[in-house]
Amino acid sequence: MTEKQTGIKEKANKIKLTGVYQQSKNYGFVVPDRRRDSADIFIPKEKANGARDGQKVVAEISAAAKPEEHKNPEGKIIEILGNAEDPGVDILSVVRNYELPDAFTEKELRQAERVAKDVSEADRAGRMDLREIQMVTIDGDDAKDLDDAVSLSVHGGIFELGVHIADVSNYVQEYSALDREALKRGTSIYLPDRVIPMLPKALSNGICSLNAGEDRLALSCLMQIDRDGTLVDYRITESVIRVDRRMSYSAVKRILEDDDKALKEEYQAFVPMLEKMGELSAILRKNREKRGSIDFDFPESRLILDKKGVPLEIRPYERNTATKLIEEFMLLANETVAQHFYWLDIPFVYRSHESPEQEKVRKLALLMRNMGFQIKTGREEIHPKEIQKLLWQAEGSESEALVSRLALRSMRQAKYTSASLGHFGLASRYYCHFTSPIRRYPDLQIHRIIKQHLRGKLDEEKQAHYREILDDVAAQCSAMERRAAEAERECEKIKKAEYMEQHTGEHFWGVVSGVNAFGIYVELENTVEGLVSVSDLQGDFYRYEESGYRLIGEHTGRCFSLGQRLKVEVKRADKTLKYVDFIPAEPE
Repeated sequence: MTEKQTGIKEKANKIKLTGVYQQSKNYGFVVPDRRRDSADIFIPKEKANGARDGQKVVAEISAAAKPEEHKNPEGKIIEILGNAEDPGVDILSVVRNYELPDAFTEKELRQAERVAKDVSEADRAGRMDLREIQMVTIDGDDAKDLDDAVSLSVHGGIFELGVHIADVSNYVQEYSALDREALKRGTSIYLPDRVIPMLPKALSNGICSLNAGEDRLALSCLMQIDRDGTLVDYRITESVIRVDRRMSYSAVKRILEDDDKALKEEYQAFVPMLEKMGELSAILRKNREKRGSIDFDFPESRLILDKKGVPLEIRPYERNTATKLIEEFMLLANETVAQHFYWLDIPFVYRSHESPEQEKVRKLALLMRNMGFQIKTGREEIHPKEIQKLLWQAEGSESEALVSRLALRSMRQAKYTSASLGHFGLASRYYCHFTSPIRRYPDLQIHRIIKQHLRGKLDEEKQAHYREILDDVAAQCSAMERRAAEAERECEKIKKAEYMEQHTGEHFWGVVSGVNAFGIYVELENTVEGLVSVSDLQGDFYRYEESGYRLIGEHTGRCFSLGQRLKVEVKRADKTLKYVDFIPAEPE
């Protein structure tokens, strides 16, 4: 495939990494943030680029280490990020380490401004006009890129559900500067103190965001669903929409779950629709459970930072009626679109999640038996229902979150493919990502294919073009998704360690989440994980029993095993090295 077709340039074979500069009289060294990346990098004085002792920098290695001469790799400083303790430098270091593109070129920004025009009569031509249909967006309180809206009415016992997705492809043309950069990025990236968007704000927060009261171009999946939750008919169409009201998860939850009278009064025109949405969502969810769809309902967290980036709170992300409602509607739209285009037998991008490896399933089964839970394994591939049953066994127990995490770790990674391989976790034969083209490139890619098909322009030449590029597009998007997830995890570790630095000496309850010969890992109720070193297990010599994944005291018989509830004291934490250490604390 050519560079023109992908928009991806090959990286030069240069190694860049971040670290702290340590200055001597005639030379310096960069101590890498990630110690596994490299030994300290020797920096000749003339290549220090004005860096001062203790500053965070980006170094480029120009000469490899020579073990036979016992020499460190040599390099030069190409960017000074600031003093290590300056606000935002910790996260910026991760951005540079993962080579995340955190700025757009002037050309890309100008192109975004140029195409981000108000919807015109010409834009509306040929589209289904849905502006008179009551619809809302439901998102987080601080969301700025609103790429999905929902509508619902009931006629003759049939739910008529509309999932309306921003038509980003109308503004981002294939092979344009914006398209090349979006494919290169693959996804938006959400870090504790910043968002690195896939598209410039003029699009992502502007004309492509489904802002209330404004005409917007969309792709709509209009579905008819009976009282049993069966999809009886659907239509996928280009549309023009106008969202009536922006709503938040918290507001919808308070209306549907808490019967909040004040909010019901404020949103009275929308309450009947929201109540019907809640009813339909419950039906769809029950049907997914019947077929074996796995619901990994473990606690996720959100870091609350002050203006300087210091973590003030680790707040749990709560799944509730509102979040589940949107989740069910988006899942159904994704499945409907995937199945439709699969049977058309035209090139497409699917979201695939293959069955787990047999060895990982056997290992999971052993772990679960040691924790008192059962999971059936055999010679055949495991069915998702078996994982679902396992999660049901653990529901309500102290080990519930841990069981969910261990089960998830035994799964393969989901990825993008040009063939429909099914989605194990959802127990779905056909699945794609259709609902978030502002922040995911695969969604934008299939929107182009969908529109060309709807317009009768997907001829043999176009199909051949997509067959040629889609494998590479899927691989690129999968790789960028993994990069984003790794960077997000690393930033989270930094901020969680920084948060725990403020709580040294304090006691917390947690659950043993891992055991090895070196000690035990404990996950706190706030989702922070830390290590209790075996050397800190006083009063006995502890032996690691690999078959049972536990540590056992030789003399006392005291045992530490997976899922065990344990009270710990924060011994130390270090945000630079991204670790938290605990010691056992006796219950008060």
